[in-house]
Amino acid sequence: MLTKSEAEVMHVLWSVDTPLTSTEIVNLSVGASWKKTYVNLLVNSLLEKKMIEIAGVKQTGRNYSRTFRPIVQKEEYFVDCITDNKDFSEEHIPLMFCALIKHTKNKEIFKKLREIIDKADEEANE
Repeated sequence: MLTKSEAEVMHVLWSVDTPLTSTEIVNLSVGASWKKTYVNLLVNSLLEKKMIEIAGVKQTGRNYSRTFRPIVQKEEYFVDCITDNKDFSEEHIPLMFCALIKHTKNKEIFKKLREIIDKADEEANE
């Protein structure tokens, strides 16, 4: 489970399609008044938790900075938050699924869901 600040850093990384330096994370953190040193602590914690990885190095002025990208995608993290709960069991999945699909009327999403369920059903029967 992530702290609120770690989750905010992840949200910044999930919102872009490119690896970011800690300075870029600070600059893109809307509403946060973090200092770069605090973001460095958060980044190190996220590295330890295997939520992000070092993507490379980028020249920033005269210095070089590490860039980071998420390893765990947003949807995977949300599912982990639910399934890591001690009260969770597989019997909850149908009700949770129903609660989620109430949030859309998009027929393409329903089509994708049917395909995913059919494929999972086939794999379970192999």
